[in-house]
This record gives sequence, structure tokens and C-alpha cells, in this order.
Amino acid sequence: MNKYKQSAKALLLISLSGAGLLVWLIVLSRSRPVNDWLLAIGVVGIALVCVAAALVWRVLRSLDQPIHELIKSAEQIGSGNYATQVTVGDDENLAPLEQALEHMRQKLQQTSINSNYLTTVLDSMNDAVLVTTQDTVITRVNAAAEALFGFSIDQLIGKSLNEMLVAVERPGQDVTPALLELDEAVIRTASGQTIPVSVSRSSLNAASTEFKGTIFVMRDITDRKRAERRIRYLARFDSLTKLPNRMQFQHLLQQGIARARRSDRIVALLYLDLDRFKEINDTFGHEAGDRTLEILSERLTRALPKEAVLGRLAGDEFAVFIEGIDPHEDERAQTASIARVVLSEISKVFYVQQHELFLTVSIGIAFCPRDAENVIDLIRHADAAMYYSKQNSGNNFAFYTPEMNAAAVERLMLKSKLRRALEREELVMLYQPKVDLQTNTVIGAEALLRWRLPGFGDIAPSQFIPLAEETSLILGIGDWVMNRVCEDYKRWNAQIVDPGRISINLSLKQLHQASFVARCRNIFRRHEVNPSCFELEITETTLMQDPKRTIKLLDELFAMGVSLSIDDFGTGYSSLSALQQFPISTLKIDQSFVRGIDENKDDATIVRAIIDMGNAMGMKVLAEGVETRVQLDYLKAHQCHYAQGHLFGKAISAEDFLAMMIAQQNGQYQVAALFA
Repeated sequence: MNKYKQSAKALLLISLSGAGLLVWLIVLSRSRPVNDWLLAIGVVGIALVCVAAALVWRVLRSLDQPIHELIKSAEQIGSGNYATQVTVGDDENLAPLEQALEHMRQKLQQTSINSNYLTTVLDSMNDAVLVTTQDTVITRVNAAAEALFGFSIDQLIGKSLNEMLVAVERPGQDVTPALLELDEAVIRTASGQTIPVSVSRSSLNAASTEFKGTIFVMRDITDRKRAERRIRYLARFDSLTKLPNRMQFQHLLQQGIARARRSDRIVALLYLDLDRFKEINDTFGHEAGDRTLEILSERLTRALPKEAVLGRLAGDEFAVFIEGIDPHEDERAQTASIARVVLSEISKVFYVQQHELFLTVSIGIAFCPRDAENVIDLIRHADAAMYYSKQNSGNNFAFYTPEMNAAAVERLMLKSKLRRALEREELVMLYQPKVDLQTNTVIGAEALLRWRLPGFGDIAPSQFIPLAEETSLILGIGDWVMNRVCEDYKRWNAQIVDPGRISINLSLKQLHQASFVARCRNIFRRHEVNPSCFELEITETTLMQDPKRTIKLLDELFAMGVSLSIDDFGTGYSSLSALQQFPISTLKIDQSFVRGIDENKDDATIVRAIIDMGNAMGMKVLAEGVETRVQLDYLKAHQCHYAQGHLFGKAISAEDFLAMMIAQQNGQYQVAALFA
């Protein structure tokens, strides 16, 4: 800049000198004549003025161009163009200004980059971000907010956030305080749809009041709300049958009892338990079992009165309560009619997976307030009545009595003690002798399990075997029985040549074990006994559960040398064509038929028919439960092969059975006197 100042001063002095000379000549020419040299001097002066003017114009132009470029760069920066670098040449006088403008451009360019990056970050977020003023007017949003609300960014800017919220609407009131406290809200989109959102917020603090406000972050929680509703539903209703579950049913029953008390009426509770439903699952699979329960719940829902409440308490356990029964009428008769409807509906055939399935149910009935005054006791007493019904062959209903509750308590006590029976060596084996009616000799025995519970004496198998079946303890008990019988047999065989053939009862759960045949083979091998010395007894009902699988299993046992017999024959309604497929060697006539030989002609006819059928099919026939001479004579007269019962002696210990066989070998056994 100093250079331009000095040049301007020199030019100014030259211009002034030329101008002064020219003025002097003009004055002089007016006072006297002008000669040539003066004229020449004047021309020179004029020339100097012109040259000086040209030089001044050029200097000023060279000074104006860089300044103009700097002004142009400043205007570009001001308009937001930060890409063009500031350059005005090599003029050292304007270099500081050029550097200042370039530094400012770089700073603004970096600020712009940071701002764009922040916008990219916000638009990359899945959550909606909205910046509002202190009175919730939207000033900035990201792309997720645009997608969530369905409005464009331009439509959102300037709109009040309160206008788009549903959950905080308070007609005629300021919603801003509520909005600033909510963790969840419901928004209304551009299409009118309502969407639940979670809300988090943060205050936006700034030095200027103009920039103060709130940052809202919102997330669509539709899926979470749907899952919460599903969880709440499953907490109260059964997912399979869509009926109230145990918790919800008890809640509804509590409400029903409260209403009945206020109106001085009675609540009747029916507790339902399907008979042998597990056999459907075991035979046809759980999918078939589930479908059966679905059909059952649909049937009962249609058949029961509208005021009845049906619920599913557990796997195959249901309950129904009816409130508002008039105490002046016969509540038993009213409830019995409903129980018969239930029995009728469940007894109808179920068509599942191209199979015809038949079910029965046991029902227990209790009344409030007569039998119990609260939900827990009412259900417990109805359950006790249901178990009583099940113990009496099922497919029936029973009303609660206090004696049933005592029996239910005893059953629960036995179930808990049964778990420790093996550990405490409370199980014992007894042997019921089997007699050959042709040779009048003992030809073996049936192994009978007994539970000697301290303080209670011997517990009959009919009491604890069903409990063992329910808890799967039957598998461990079954292994213990086979091992104990093999131990006893090996000990007998060491002292007598032929202890006879020993029968062992099998349960359905044992047969369903995948490794059952291998387990039997290992037990026989471990005790070094011959499998042909044993006979496995299977009930007729168990035999017909899954005939295809059972045939294969029994063929493997038969090939091993084990004899097989059908226990309780005549009670399972199996067809003769099906029986022919099994490798059965012995039929056991159920004692219920044998017991009636003396008095009931029908029973005597059935016994004779079974004996004739067994002979015709090449099977041996054994009659169990023989207690009188009349029964014995009838069996002998119709060529029954074997018999067992109290007439020949009660079940005895392993030691007593060995002593009996030794005595028989020596011709001293007393059973021979029965045939004298």
C-alpha cells in the first residue's frame, strides 16, 4: 500500500507542476506577446499534465482490481460458497486482507462440513428426533421423524408437537406440562393412524432465548405393546383352548362367590379330569392330544349354560362353576343335570388325525358355602370328589363329603412318602403260588409287590401303583422288582432244581421305554438266570394301546425266551383277531368272573367260554382269585390249566416259597390235600 501512496504523490507533484506552468503561461500571454520558446514550454506542460493523468488513472485501476476480487470472494463466502479459494494475485499490500478472507472461508467450510455431518448422523438414526421451542413448536426434525409422522419436513417445521399427540390431549388445557413428563405417548400420523411411542427428552440450553427449547426422541413401540398384550393374555388365558387358566379361573370364581354371598345364593363347582388321557398322548402323540383338548373345550363351551364359566386348570383338568343357584331348590339335582351334559359331550367320538378316539371324564362337585367358603378350599374339595369318582372306575360324578377330603390328604401323603420308599427299603416282594390243575402241583408263582410303610402296615398295590404311575416312579420301581425277583430266583435255583416259572407284572410306562428289551436282557444276564424261567404279565388294556409297536416289542421278548400272558382277560374288550397277532402263551381269567362262578350263571358261562377259546387257540388258561372248592371243581371240570388264589394259600415271602417248593419236592406240600 505504501508503494501505491508514493507513486500517487509523485504523479500528483508532476501534475501540479505541469498545471502551474500552464497557468503561468496563460497569465503571461495575456500581459505580453508569447514567443516560440514559451509556446514550447506550454506544450510541454500540457503533455506533462496528460501523462500524469494517464499514470494516475493506471495506478488507480491497478489498485481497484484486487479490491474488486476481494469483494467478489467476500460475497461468495457470504452466500455460502466455501469451495472457491480466495486469490487476488501477488500484491503484497493486499496479502493480509486476502489471508484473512481465506482463513474465514476455511473456518466456515469446516463448520458447514460439521453441520452436514450432524445432519447425516441424525438422519441415520432409527428413532425420531424433534427439536422444539419452549412452547413445543417444531424447529428441526430428522428423516425418521418424517417417516414416523408421515409428514414432510416442511410440513413438520412450525407445527406444534401437541397437535399430533393423542395420549396427552386435555380439551381446554395446556398440554405442555404433561408432554414434558410422559415416558410414553400415542401420536396421530398424517394418515390418521395412531401409533404408540416411547418418549425421551432433553432440554436445549442456549445463551439466546430464541434458541432455547427441548429435544424429543421418539420410538415406535407397536411391537412391544403387542407383545405386552400377548403376555397379559397368556397370563390369564390358556393359549391352546382360549379358556381362562387356573389363575384367571380362580379370580373369576372369587368374584362369583362374592356376588353369590350378596344375593344369598349358591355357587357350584365341577372339577373335571379326563380318564386315561395320557394314553392318547403316548399312543398318537401330543399333537393329537392337543387337538382333542381343543375339540373338547369347543364342545363344552357350546353345551354348557351361558352363565357357566369354563376354565382349564392344568393339562387334562378343567373346571366349571355356576353361580346364582337358588338355595331353596335342589342344588344337587341342578348340578347333576349339568354334570350329565358334560359326561355326554365328552363321551362322543373324537375324530382326530383320521382316528376315532373315545374319552371319559371323572367329575367332582362341591358347593359354596356349604362345602367351603373360599376359592382354595372349594377347589380342593371338588378335586377330592373328582378323585373319588376316578377311583370308582371314572366316567361318573360324585358330590363332595368330608370323608373324601381325608382320603385326598392320605393320598397326597402316600405320594410324598412313596418317593422315599426305595431308599428306605420299604418295598418287599411276595409270591402267590400257581397250581397246575392237572398235576395238582405248584408250578411257579406270581411276584406281587407290597409296600410296608412304618406305622401303616402293608399298602396294597391298588393304592400306590396308580400314584407311582402318575409320578413316573413306576420306572424305578419296575427295575427294582425285576432285579429282586431275579435275585430270589437265583437263590432258589441254588437249592432246588426247578423253582417253577415266575410271573412279573408290567406297566404301560415300562413298555413305552425305548430301551425296555435291552434293560430286561441286561438284568437277566447280570443275575445269570434263564429268561425262559420268567413270564411277563400285561393287562389287556395295555396290550391294545399301540398294537403295532407292542407286537414288535413282544416278539423281541418272546425270541429272548420270555413267556407272555394277558392279565385280567375279559375286561379290556379286545378283539380275537387282534389277540392272534401277539405271541401270547397264557390267558389269565379276571378274578371278577371267577368269583361269580358259585352264584352267577353269566360269570360261569364267561369263564367256560374263555377256557374253551384259550384251548382252541393253543394257549394255557389260568384262573386267578380262586377261593372255594366249588370254583376249583368248576375249573377242573372245564379243563382250566392253572389256578391261583387264597384257596391254595396267601402270598408268601421268598424264603417261605423256597421252603414250600422244597417240601413239595419231598412230597410233603399240603396243597395236594385239596385234590385228594
